[in-house]
Amino acid sequence: MSGVITETEAYRHTDDPASHAFRKITDRNKIMFGEVGFAYVYFTYGMHYCFNIVARNPRIAAGAVLIRAIEPEKGIKIMLKNRNNVNIKNIANGPAKLAQALQITKEHYGLDLTKNSNLYITDGIKPKKIIASPRVGIKEATDKLWNFKIEI
Repeated sequence: MSGVITETEAYRHTDDPASHAFRKITDRNKIMFGEVGFAYVYFTYGMHYCFNIVARNPRIAAGAVLIRAIEPEKGIKIMLKNRNNVNIKNIANGPAKLAQALQITKEHYGLDLTKNSNLYITDGIKPKKIIASPRVGIKEATDKLWNFKIEI
């Protein structure tokens, strides 16, 4: 299965109260303080996984990018089955939907996404345009335009 990442959100450290890394290091968020390029997967609302990639400037102690959506390319029939045959437009257009479509779980936590394995990131397309807007579903740091969508 594969797809083009079409929406992300950035989360940082002490300047970002919406981030899991804002207060302190915990067992859940410790990967955000580690080496970039690794998977940060967490369970939310008692029912969904969310998939992040550790990413940050070396001057920042912690950070990650939430992968909010992909445009499916390969393995669409498998993704549809994983999502109980929903409409193809809704297959991976949200972080929980994406994790379900790609079968991303806590087993992927800490996986090196720079290496060719069962889950990895490669160079992609050059987007026509990147649109920055406020992040979705947060109550703090709503002034930060750290949600990014692309036009492909």
